[in-house]
Amino acid sequence: MQILLVDPAFPLPAGRARPAYVPVGLLRIAAHHRDQGDTVAFARFPRLAPFDPDEVKITSLFTYWSGPVWDAVAFYRSTYPRAQIEVGGIYASLMPDHCRLSGCHRVEIGPYRGGAAEECLPAYDLVRCDFQVVHASRGCIRHCGFCGAWRVEPRVQYKESIVREIVKPRLVFYDNNILANPHIGRVFNELATFRFPDGRRVICEAQCGFDTRLLTSDLATALKRARFRKPRVSWDGDYSGWPDVKAAVQMLEGAGYSRKDIYVFMLYNHDVPYPEMREKLEACRRWGVRVSDCRYRPLDSTEDNYRPGQKPQSTDEYYIHPGWTDAQVRRFRRAVRHQNIAIMLRLPDNRYVQGCEQRLIGTPWRTGRPR
Repeated sequence: MQILLVDPAFPLPAGRARPAYVPVGLLRIAAHHRDQGDTVAFARFPRLAPFDPDEVKITSLFTYWSGPVWDAVAFYRSTYPRAQIEVGGIYASLMPDHCRLSGCHRVEIGPYRGGAAEECLPAYDLVRCDFQVVHASRGCIRHCGFCGAWRVEPRVQYKESIVREIVKPRLVFYDNNILANPHIGRVFNELATFRFPDGRRVICEAQCGFDTRLLTSDLATALKRARFRKPRVSWDGDYSGWPDVKAAVQMLEGAGYSRKDIYVFMLYNHDVPYPEMREKLEACRRWGVRVSDCRYRPLDSTEDNYRPGQKPQSTDEYYIHPGWTDAQVRRFRRAVRHQNIAIMLRLPDNRYVQGCEQRLIGTPWRTGRPR
């Protein structure tokens, strides 16, 4: 078989804002088919294959990025009319019926062929990247309503060791809830002592936030020893969860992290109303930690036409939670960025943030919540 693996033209940010993204699922599939004796090529849409493929396998990410997937299906189906077009990934798994309307021949739901490629070392020779994607676990013990991870990977699996998988000095963990792994202490200790033959150590980061309900002082110390950079903790709930978040920040600081290098993940444009989200943001300012914000989109949204920095938009253009307004979505996003700059530059008395607030809405934000 001759197989073309395709990464659609997802609207990923450029430059420093670009996330540590690589289509690791496609690279595992490539390794799996090579083991079967198949010929494999990789293409970022709209590049062509060096052969006439028998199969074209297209990955997908978020449901609201379904458009690039449909574009890829139409292009490669027209270009290679005899090839079987298959779509897998997050969007395909969450909305298979909608995905089938793209014109593809097959939709793969969940892990490829029931997990046949999961143990394969990704074929990193097909892409250019200075990091390696790693999973110490799959699935998640939490069933948060806003998250699709546990739906895409309903089976929770854990690894006791990952050292045999390491091929690059920079590791990016894609685990949905890495601290839920009962063997994670051992994994962190292995990373702390690992050396390449030339003596180099690994540097690590986690794409998802650490679960504050699972973080302990010992695990925070193990994270630091394993050289995890810029740790992130999750704060998806309401303001009442501040004691757990503050305790997590203190544990990470006690392990040796500077507060300005600690991030708090926050979901906004969701059930927690805008005034309460501003109180959460203010708490992070008092603690001296930065915020990584994520605008909520429903799991069945097939497009997202939000335009940052543009004129006001309506609910017809992008998803706005019934408890939020377009102005609040934009105001919160700006406030996060202004506050992060102030913390990064160690500006005293929050003067930079207050100045920005006065220019944006007339008066600075005030809160009387507990410290």
